[in-house]
Amino acid sequence: MSATANTRPLTHQVTLTVLTLAVFALAMVVGFGIYAAAQADNASLERQKIFIDEGLKDQIASVQREQESVAVWDDAVANVRAGNWTWIEENLSVWMYTYYGHNRVYILDAANRPVHAMQEGKVVDASAYGDDEPALQPSIEKLRRMLAEPQKADASGQPAKMVAEDLVSLQGKPAILSVMALVPSTDRVTQAPGTEYLHVSVEFINDAVIGKIAKKYLLDGARLVPLSQSVGAAAVPLVDSRGIILGYVGWDQERPGLTLVRKMAPALVLALLVAAGVLAFLLRRLRRASSALQTSQDEAQYLAFHDTLTGLPNRALFEDRLRRALLKASQDIAVHDMGRAALLYLDLDRFKHINDTLGHPAGDELVRQTAARLQHTVREVDTVARLGGDEFALILVDIRDIRAAEDIAERLLQKLQEPFKLMEDQVFVSASIGIALSDGVETDADDLLRKADIALYEAKKNGRGRHQVFAGDMDDLLLRKRTVETELRKALDGGTGIGLAYQPVFAANGKTMLGAEALIRWGHDVHGALPAAQFIAIAEERGMIGQLGAWVLQEACRFAVRTDLPWLAVNVSPLQLRDAGFPEQVASILADTGLAPQRLQFEITESVLLD
Repeated sequence: MSATANTRPLTHQVTLTVLTLAVFALAMVVGFGIYAAAQADNASLERQKIFIDEGLKDQIASVQREQESVAVWDDAVANVRAGNWTWIEENLSVWMYTYYGHNRVYILDAANRPVHAMQEGKVVDASAYGDDEPALQPSIEKLRRMLAEPQKADASGQPAKMVAEDLVSLQGKPAILSVMALVPSTDRVTQAPGTEYLHVSVEFINDAVIGKIAKKYLLDGARLVPLSQSVGAAAVPLVDSRGIILGYVGWDQERPGLTLVRKMAPALVLALLVAAGVLAFLLRRLRRASSALQTSQDEAQYLAFHDTLTGLPNRALFEDRLRRALLKASQDIAVHDMGRAALLYLDLDRFKHINDTLGHPAGDELVRQTAARLQHTVREVDTVARLGGDEFALILVDIRDIRAAEDIAERLLQKLQEPFKLMEDQVFVSASIGIALSDGVETDADDLLRKADIALYEAKKNGRGRHQVFAGDMDDLLLRKRTVETELRKALDGGTGIGLAYQPVFAANGKTMLGAEALIRWGHDVHGALPAAQFIAIAEERGMIGQLGAWVLQEACRFAVRTDLPWLAVNVSPLQLRDAGFPEQVASILADTGLAPQRLQFEITESVLLD
């Protein structure tokens, strides 16, 4: 009895001691957790501020790039000198609002007098510049001083860009200001120093602009906060070159630490109420649960950064590794003058055909086998990633020159030319590769990926089953295609410049006319007669072939009705044939024009069979 009595106080004492220690330890854990949560929240907030700062810098750089696309241009210099206001409106002012969202554009002469003004997509009287002049004048004067000085070179040895930028406040609203001189793009146009016209472009920093930044960095509730409103910790000031705050960019602060504490609080409270007798059991269970949770987190993290079909890095991990590779390459170039990064963008040719004929399981197996061949062909230090579908990207590090990247691309193409065994079938496929090489200075991963994508498109366009290195003129070609696309849309909408020519088809005797073929012609105002193959290819690429084909078919049928031709042939694009609504469209046009169906023929190129 006495022993039992002595045991109970001892048990209670041990229990109390264990519970006291447990509570003390739990209190320490809670205290440390709260401290760590606060530190995590602060670190997260600083990262979010950096994201906003970088996003604003990117937006300013974007405005400059968009402005430079029209400021460095022979036509711009010539038309501004000539006072061609219609051209200026379509290419230098309203165009900047329509395509880029620039809210205001002013053209100033050599004496800084306004000669043209655009506000919110509408041409206004040049005197409207006077309201904004006080805020714009410092940057304009800065650019004039830069123009008066000998042109300097940037870090790469190229002539430095002549641009003055700042954040300004117009009518109480913060905005991005960029001022550039209109200068020739070639030696064909000369311009005396001091006679330059200035292109002044303004983009307001509104919720739409901030929304793009927030979307890129996954920030919630991003908004513009005026000076009249108070701001919390989650805010970045918009400061001009004089140090004056024009407003704030605010957002809903992410609190990962506090969120974690709230999720853990019930478990911590429950731990305080656990009896001493089951404490060890709960601790064992907790260890097991922690181990299982860690395993689950590791699996989730793996799945978040890897493709489930091939096990390759996915786009998220690829983008991170590409940025790291470019940063390392820039550091190696600066220190050792060696070691660049190359990006190979690979796409399987006619992958959809395999999916359609052999089924999706065969397509998946082809993707898996392709991934394995790519991994076995490159080095372990290189990265092979699947970006989706049949698209792969390869990051090659420590590349000496473009020839080394081309050699690897050749080996990849040869490896992929070997037969694939899919579902008891032997299949031969080819691939196209676009190559872009970093210059060792630029670390813009998105720009390098864009260049590789353009090179991939050129490889496919030039016959598939080959590789193509990005060249600077490809950007010019892309810009020309966009210009042709815009002008072709205008021609179709206005019905000007586009027409049909009819080529007769004679019998073998050379006298009897059997029919005729309708051929499309475009007499361009600037470039003259453009080859049909050129602008039809652009129409197919830009999704305009349906509209263009319908117009050709309508005009040809109207012509045929007015003649006694036995038949009339019209060229049809493969893309039109793939359109499920094409038969109904043809039937509707025949009904509208009254042409007998037997008098209409379609001519189809051999590419239909290949595609």
